[in-house]
Amino acid sequence: MEEAGRRLGGRWHRLDVTIRDLPLGVLFLVGSFLPVLRSNGTVLGGVPIRPYDVLTLVAVLLTSLPLTVRRRWPLVTLVLVSCGFAVDQLRGYHTFSGAALPIALLSAGSHLDRRRRACVLALSVAYVPLAVALSRLGRGESPEEFVTFFLALALAWGAGGWLRTTRIAEGERRKRVAAETRAAERARIANELHDVVTHHVTAMVVQAEAARYLTAVPDRLEESLTAISDTGRRAITDLRHLLDLLNPDHGTSTWTAEARESRTPAVGKVLSLVEQTRRTGQPVEFTEEGTPPASPGSADLVAYRVVQEALTNALKYARGSRTSVQVRHSDREITVEVSTDGSGSRIAAVGGGGRGLAGLRERVVIVGGDFSAGSTTGGGFLVRARIPVGSPS
Repeated sequence: MEEAGRRLGGRWHRLDVTIRDLPLGVLFLVGSFLPVLRSNGTVLGGVPIRPYDVLTLVAVLLTSLPLTVRRRWPLVTLVLVSCGFAVDQLRGYHTFSGAALPIALLSAGSHLDRRRRACVLALSVAYVPLAVALSRLGRGESPEEFVTFFLALALAWGAGGWLRTTRIAEGERRKRVAAETRAAERARIANELHDVVTHHVTAMVVQAEAARYLTAVPDRLEESLTAISDTGRRAITDLRHLLDLLNPDHGTSTWTAEARESRTPAVGKVLSLVEQTRRTGQPVEFTEEGTPPASPGSADLVAYRVVQEALTNALKYARGSRTSVQVRHSDREITVEVSTDGSGSRIAAVGGGGRGLAGLRERVVIVGGDFSAGSTTGGGFLVRARIPVGSPS
């Protein structure tokens, strides 16, 4: 029942606004001719009740049917309903549809975008001769009655203005959230591109430089060229994945679920990342402790990126250095440590790493973890991250 109600509500809100407002106009139209509501409408000025005649239908139509366009043409609705209300009160019909005037004012205050002050001024001026005429035709009601009714109408307009202000503020808030979401998504994709391109291209450069010195060893040269080719294919696959995310039809991509899953890194694939780095000639030791949780959220992807960026920096700044990768799993977090001992050809400066390490720090902090990177006492470099399990993707 609840699901059916939600579907019905969704269909109702997808209808044109005029169709959705039609029942309100019909309600006032029909209600004005029901015996129980007949001559029980608004009474202003005390004009004696008059039996219904042909002009009554005109007054009822003017005060009821324009409500169907109250959100599309609020000013037209307010003018027509006001005219119908004036006829209703001056003739003494006092129909049920006369109560539509506050609704028309509320709608105009909420949906009228232009000439709002002119509209308020014109209606206020028009109210004065109506009050004078009703005072002469009626029982001579006191001015306080007319002032009170005017304040009630002003309250209806003010409520509509408040609704308009609230709606505009909500629209601006949604635009701001959408802009922030787009900016965050662009930043995320930029980080992903940096991680993917930097790692694979760095590995390819190192392997290509090593191949230059293997021309006399055909077997090893073939192995090095194969590694370069494999690295390039992995880079293309990862880039396709990121471009797929930018595609508006990403959710209906022809890639199979298995293929999409294979392109989503996880801690279990860190070993293949380590092996790829080893093929460049970098000595890497890998240790994994504990059992990966069943639902790590985005923690496994963040951990993968930490290892990927740290190994990339090791290739760039500490080529040939002994490198250690340690991944520890627990029920609450994943801890990653990647260290180099500083025995290679170059070592990164303290706080170095540029965009990559800064991006990693931001990733880890966003999911509520801790990140640190810096030189060690032995001249090496240590990257450490603690990532809470179950972090939202």
